[in-house]
Amino acid sequence: MSESPVVPHHIAIVMDGNGRWAKRRFLPRLAGHKQGVDSLRRCARACAQRGVAVLTVFAFSSENWNRPAEEVSGLMELLALALAREVPELKKDGVRLYFVGDRAGLSPKVQGGLAQAEAATAGNDRLILNVCFNYGGRWDIAQAAASLAARGEPITEASLHGAMGLAHVPDPDLVIRTGGEMRISNFLLWQAAYSEFIFSDRLWPDFDESALDEAIAAYSGRERRFGKTSEQILSAHPQPMPG
Repeated sequence: MSESPVVPHHIAIVMDGNGRWAKRRFLPRLAGHKQGVDSLRRCARACAQRGVAVLTVFAFSSENWNRPAEEVSGLMELLALALAREVPELKKDGVRLYFVGDRAGLSPKVQGGLAQAEAATAGNDRLILNVCFNYGGRWDIAQAAASLAARGEPITEASLHGAMGLAHVPDPDLVIRTGGEMRISNFLLWQAAYSEFIFSDRLWPDFDESALDEAIAAYSGRERRFGKTSEQILSAHPQPMPG
């Protein structure tokens, strides 16, 4: 019998490729983003079924404001619609929502929708879903340092970590980027210091359960040393002798 794969406690995903998915089908870019919401729904459900405790996704970066105004406004409208449609289902499925990012740059309507979604799912514990919206890794580090300085607290690794937007969850074990690009694009710069990375050629709307299983299997086959040697890891976790 083959051993079951080691399932990451926390998976983070850069959901890239929505626009290209739509372009290949001669559709407007927003159609790709709508399909991306469907893919996120499938992925969240699959993560919960496989025992993943935390899923963090990069939904809208602080750099995305530089995109065409029509696309940005469409994304904001899509967010409002997705919240209205998806939150009841997420609540029923045991998913707890957190929105991580700079809310000061969002409209009062969007801010209210995010707060309501978080409140509606606050009692759930099957899967934590962090949606990074108007988020940037550099912004996260800067805001954490600024908040500590404003409180007159010393800035250390531990205090910075506690002031970050994802302080409520452990750092990601696995970071996946879809769409064929091999960069992290200002995502979780602090938290991904010791994460394993997988870069998938699949566009995000095509990233399905089988692609998730492939990523988990690849992660399971890696040795995470955190600065130690292989021998130290093996001595701390000796392998059982075959029967």
